[in-house]
Amino acid sequence: MNRYPVWKYAILVIVMLVGALYTLPNFFGEAPAVQVSSAKATIKVDAAVQQRVEDALKAAGLTPDFVALEGNSVRARFDTPDNQLKAKDAIQKALIPDAGDAAYIVALNLVSRSPVWLKSLHANPMYLGLDLRGGVHFMLQVDMQAALTKKAESYAGDIRTALRDKGIRHGGIGRDGQTIDIKVRDEATLTAARNLIADQFADLQVVSSPDGSEFRLRASIKPEATRRVQEQALKQNMVTLHNRINELGVAEPVIQQQGLDRIVVQLPGVQDTAKAKDILGRTATLEVRLVDEGTEARAAETGRGPVPFGSERYLDRNSQPVIVKKQVILTGENLTDAQPGFDGQTQEPTVNLTLDAKGSRIFKDITRENVGKRMAIILFEKGKGEVVTAPVIRTEIAGGRVQISGRMTTTEANDSALLLRAGSLAAPMEIIEEFTIGPTLGADNIERGINSVVWGLVAIAVFMCFYYTLFGVFSSIALAVNVLLLVAVLSMLQATLTLPGIAAMALAIGVAIDSNVLINERIREELRSGVSPQVAIHTGYERAWATILDSNVTTLIAGVALLAFGSGPVRGFAVVHCIGILTSMFSAVFFSRGLVNLWYGRQKKLKSVSIGQVWKPDADTSAVAKSQ
Repeated sequence: MNRYPVWKYAILVIVMLVGALYTLPNFFGEAPAVQVSSAKATIKVDAAVQQRVEDALKAAGLTPDFVALEGNSVRARFDTPDNQLKAKDAIQKALIPDAGDAAYIVALNLVSRSPVWLKSLHANPMYLGLDLRGGVHFMLQVDMQAALTKKAESYAGDIRTALRDKGIRHGGIGRDGQTIDIKVRDEATLTAARNLIADQFADLQVVSSPDGSEFRLRASIKPEATRRVQEQALKQNMVTLHNRINELGVAEPVIQQQGLDRIVVQLPGVQDTAKAKDILGRTATLEVRLVDEGTEARAAETGRGPVPFGSERYLDRNSQPVIVKKQVILTGENLTDAQPGFDGQTQEPTVNLTLDAKGSRIFKDITRENVGKRMAIILFEKGKGEVVTAPVIRTEIAGGRVQISGRMTTTEANDSALLLRAGSLAAPMEIIEEFTIGPTLGADNIERGINSVVWGLVAIAVFMCFYYTLFGVFSSIALAVNVLLLVAVLSMLQATLTLPGIAAMALAIGVAIDSNVLINERIREELRSGVSPQVAIHTGYERAWATILDSNVTTLIAGVALLAFGSGPVRGFAVVHCIGILTSMFSAVFFSRGLVNLWYGRQKKLKSVSIGQVWKPDADTSAVAKSQ
């Protein structure tokens, strides 16, 4: 009756081993390290950079614990902070010969002390949030009116092009804030212009009115389209912030939307507010220019002559010089999208660009007049320009869709598309709130949080052992397993632990022990009814399961609601809360019953169980009669 088959015990053992394995990295702590990341969007951190770091450390006589390429950065771990500072100086001298044009950022960081064999199993510690590790917090407000004005400006250019293509004459197109004014001379032209806008610009609503002897069409963005523009502006700004921060290798950044026009940015581990502002304020601009094909330019590329007047010299991604004309054909403002793709005929990787109406018209004219010549796309960052690609113009390109191809790999196409998109903000932002949390305060928060969980667990275990004796011991072991599994799951998911998360962990302990209390009391009720101990154990677990399931499901619904509609600390609490409910149901029911079955299940003639004092109604009645 109260026996588990071997496969169930095998599952319990496997779960315990996996839980212990993925919880283990959290006990090793962090060690001082030096992190090397890219300072420019066009610079990659790869195995070659890792080798240069290792050579620099070897030349300086420093022996790191390890040097590893992790994501977009190289990290070297050391045993002491003194060696960490020496390593930073050595790496900076090797990688950054010119401080005014730094290609890399060398920063101090903290990395886990976990052994390499644990890392090879992808067993990593939980990330620590801003309130536990320290760092900087910003709240940015997006200028939505500027985003709408920019969209209206784009619509004005598109309408001007559409009217010209259809041969509809007008008396001028102007923009007043977020509305577009179109002057026409007669009603026939008014009707034609109105119909064209209705057909090609579904997001605009048009109102006409007399204007002296002429007519005026006033187009404005519809309310639903306005909301869409605002949502897209917010998302694009968040993506741009992600790109900027990820390129610098900031560990576990938090970038979240708050409300309709605000973005919260948290950078754990960053203590320099000025540096953080520099990260968020990075701008990358795009320019399209023609390559100088003259004889003097060819000589300048090979270093045999000066750069011709009216041209400039830039390096491409392979550090090869390219001489381009100073005249700017297009800028990043004319680029609306850049996506990787494949050529329909050759199946070569390509980068597909989409231009706005103004850019499409200019690009059509330039490509028609310069077939067979090269065109350079230059990315400027912090005043330094670099040629992303310089393809040959094969034919006139119209329609605003441009395809760049030629000896690119799929990875290079993806990188080029990202570079062309990166750096552009859909709307300007300003910092309206900022504060810094020091590492000392973060360490104090960790200590207090851990103490609250540990002492809460100890207090509950003491009470359970006292009140339910051996069944209380089973419940306490199940409670410890619940905490183990909760930490393991959070580590496997690489969740970010914050102070609200620690509070949710303490709450999960209370929820887990509540299930064991229900089970133990149900067994006591069965024993009071006079049934045998084996039947009481079986019935107690079976009948308590429905109550446990109902209570946990309703609590889980509340947690999911917090996860879906909350933000910031509320979401951090909700994640731990929901996972804690699931692990508590496993430990309180499945694991604790495994312990009980292992202890009592093989005793065929079981006459009593150690579950504390069981008050029977008959005993109470007889006691009252004797006292009378």
